[in-house]
Amino acid sequence: MITWNLGGRMRSNKIVDLRLMDMKRILTVFLLLIVSASSAAYADATTDKLRAALKKVISAEPDSIQASQMPGMYEVLYGLDVIYVSEDGRYLMNGSIIDIDAGKNLTEDKRADGRIALVNSVDESNMIIFSPEEVKHRVTVFTDIDCMYCRRMHTEIEELNKRGIEVRYLFFPRAGLNSKSYKKAVSVWCADNKQEALTQAKLGKPVDEKTCDNPIDEHMALVSKLGLTGTPASVLDNGQIVPGYLPVERYEKVLRDAATL
Repeated sequence: MITWNLGGRMRSNKIVDLRLMDMKRILTVFLLLIVSASSAAYADATTDKLRAALKKVISAEPDSIQASQMPGMYEVLYGLDVIYVSEDGRYLMNGSIIDIDAGKNLTEDKRADGRIALVNSVDESNMIIFSPEEVKHRVTVFTDIDCMYCRRMHTEIEELNKRGIEVRYLFFPRAGLNSKSYKKAVSVWCADNKQEALTQAKLGKPVDEKTCDNPIDEHMALVSKLGLTGTPASVLDNGQIVPGYLPVERYEKVLRDAATL
């Protein structure tokens, strides 16, 4: 399309259109920045208000506060504990939120995410790992050398590996710090061959008593954060906890089922 300007010169409307488009883009970006800044300010103000409200009933400082998937409710995390508070800070709910349409326990999913983060905070160099050539499933198992069912599980470690299950051991001597079980765990960790020493100890055979820098205390601190009370306790890749001993076939089925969730 061709038009004439007042000076009698021919100008393309395309140039004018491009300028208008540039102005619209700038205006759009500017408005988005204003909306974003306003939303952030509102979120910060809401979070501050909810922190103040929660202080009335809970002395501890929450790890995080964010909008939940339920309209009007905010999700508050204290470690692995999940609670909910209304947007106005008046109502507190302690329980699970279920997404009926999706068939999901949103609260448990959040706890599972927390467990995954806690387990992943431990470097594999601070674990004793029995791994197959091809890993299909990975489990982190909290074990006590003197626990009968831990010993029973370990007798099946070769079969677990044959089925593609990698077992990553962390120590949970239930008798506590400086107990006989604790000292055995330290000796196993300090052995030249940790895998062999653990296997011998679980067979009830003596292990040379040794001391060295070790992660046993770190393992036990993690036990407390996860809220574990017994052994063996398996934490799956999806954050699910499997308490106690299961025969190999049932254990493998639990892992397969968890992988499909």
